[in-house]
Amino acid sequence: MNRPRPTRRILRIGAAVLVSALALAGCSSTSSSGSQSNDSAAASSSAPVSGGTLTVGRTAAVTALDPATQITANNAFAIDKIFESLVSFDENGTIIPWLASAYTISDDGLSYTFTIRDGLKFSTGTEVTADDVVFSLNRHLQLGDDSPLPLSGPIDAITATDPHTVTITLTSAYTPLLSELANFSNGIYPANFGGVGEEEFFEKPVGTGPFTLDQWDPNGDISFTKNANYWQDGKPYVDSLVYKLVTDDTQLQQQLQAGQLDVIDDVPYANVDTLKANSSVSVDTNKSWAIEQIFFNTTNQYFSDEHVRRAIAQAIDRDGIVNAVTFGTATVANSLIPPTIEYSASDEGYALGYDLDAAKQELAESAYPDGFAVTLSIKSGNSALAQEAQIVQQSLSQLGITVEIETLDSATFSSKVYTDYNYDFMINSGQSDSPDPDGLVSFQADPDGFSHSYWTFYTNDDVTALLTKGRATADGDERKQIYLDIQKTMAEEVPYIPLYYTSVIKATTSTVNGLTVLPNGSMRLQDVWLSK
Repeated sequence: MNRPRPTRRILRIGAAVLVSALALAGCSSTSSSGSQSNDSAAASSSAPVSGGTLTVGRTAAVTALDPATQITANNAFAIDKIFESLVSFDENGTIIPWLASAYTISDDGLSYTFTIRDGLKFSTGTEVTADDVVFSLNRHLQLGDDSPLPLSGPIDAITATDPHTVTITLTSAYTPLLSELANFSNGIYPANFGGVGEEEFFEKPVGTGPFTLDQWDPNGDISFTKNANYWQDGKPYVDSLVYKLVTDDTQLQQQLQAGQLDVIDDVPYANVDTLKANSSVSVDTNKSWAIEQIFFNTTNQYFSDEHVRRAIAQAIDRDGIVNAVTFGTATVANSLIPPTIEYSASDEGYALGYDLDAAKQELAESAYPDGFAVTLSIKSGNSALAQEAQIVQQSLSQLGITVEIETLDSATFSSKVYTDYNYDFMINSGQSDSPDPDGLVSFQADPDGFSHSYWTFYTNDDVTALLTKGRATADGDERKQIYLDIQKTMAEEVPYIPLYYTSVIKATTSTVNGLTVLPNGSMRLQDVWLSK
């Protein structure tokens, strides 16, 4: 997931709801589809032991640690080891209390009250108070659309009711609020940055998470040490955590099998079966909130033409891509919202299917019936992306469309696409951080949002109006229809082409126990322990 993964929102507003603290000791399970040696199986059934260093191989470096200003997975999944939010979600996507031991929602859905856990401390040993929460959330709120994952709700005030209670009041009901609060972007840090400047603070940040920053090379590795003041007793089990930069898929697999890495953060599809066959390796999976897609820059002279986009959608065999690229680890995508998220239209048949004759007819109705030449941008170091790009290139040649594949390193890709908007079309993945439909839909269909409809600049006033309505509508049939209508319109107008729904796949050595794989692509590492 070091392709940018938009991360956003969820929840159901109803009558007054009280959610009490959960017993966290039992929430570290994960589904595993890999093989384990007998020694590993025996170790995983015994009591956790403390100590050791967990080394995780990742394909992109950590470049920034400010939760309110970041979005890409390389940064997000380091940030969430340092900072934590009032609420979070478990491996099944259920919202759960986190730094708040409980929360209540008023009958009218306009007031949310959070009780901070007793004895909660920052890694410095300083007690966390309501003032810290108010400062953190207000800073994020004030950033507005300068934050890639803003607090978008109609928030009237965030106040400290008492030293351990925070109340958020709204001017109108907003269904995704708890989901937004569960994002890493709403991590809590000391009020006034603990007395230092903002820039200095995020170079050596202080949070409540299981780990604290040790050493950091923005172009290489980053290391953490355990937070001795972590609120979950006895955790984290490991003494230190290292994110090691390994930009090549093959090297990831080789270093894991050689014991140089304990965990691969993003397992290449082609390597899954090989790793499963290795008795010293375990492959851990979970359903995801991610979707691989082709995105069009609709300001491009060719891709501003809806007929062109529809022609390309019908010229690409998505089933063929899934079979050729994902090795059975993914399923064909038929809508923007994955079936793991409520109100998905994956079974509605809205997406344009593979039909070469229809594709040729559609192109004939466009302003460019004889074809044209464009550039397809992808990130380097990912064999699946490279293969997908080649299939797209071959498919579009049948329409007279010449595709040049542009392979860019992560930093250059981000600069060219997300900063300069200098691309024709690209392959990328959308990723929600929470199982509310507003997350992906807003990020990919709101022209005024941070990403300008996921850098496609897609604009449809009817869709924008439905987005607004969906956020204010309580969960139920009416809200479902709103998101079905949005997905239907976008399937017809094709600012993107859904390719496939991915699984979250991690691989570990047999010495790693207690790993929790989350559907947003992250991992809970405070529960991990290393057997000898």
